Amino acid sequence: MTGKPQTPMPPAHPSRSSLNRRRSIAAVALVAALSAVAVLAIASPAAARFYPACPIHRYLGVLCPGCGATRAVAALLHGHLRQALRLNALFVLLLPAALAFVAETLRRAVRPGPFRWPEPPAAALYATLVAAAVFTLARNLPR
Repeated sequence: MTGKPQTPMPPAHPSRSSLNRRRSIAAVALVAALSAVAVLAIASPAAARFYPACPIHRYLGVLCPGCGATRAVAALLHGHLRQALRLNALFVLLLPAALAFVAETLRRAVRPGPFRWPEPPAAALYATLVAAAVFTLARNLPR
């Protein structure tokens, strides 16, 4: 080769491309979540057949901590709080904390700087696990 040696292009600023990627992922996740909520608002889980069945309930015959959560969200979207609580009280009671966690994660994803996952206190995580275990046992007691 003759001529001037080619100098490589400087790499794009890593934090800028990382921020753009995080913002894109956050936007796609938000659109997907809002789309899922719209489907739940339109197509009732009780009537539509495309919602997945709980494999734990199907194969073991017990209600897991998540059984009824989809129907509970649909009930909440239609303003039926009591029905949502009957379907899955644990999910309904934990939903505000879960939504706060998601909002904080999205906030951290779109702001400049390194991304760090929110870290709930260990005591809150243990309390949630204990509550889920007690809830599961209580809802599966013979009546």
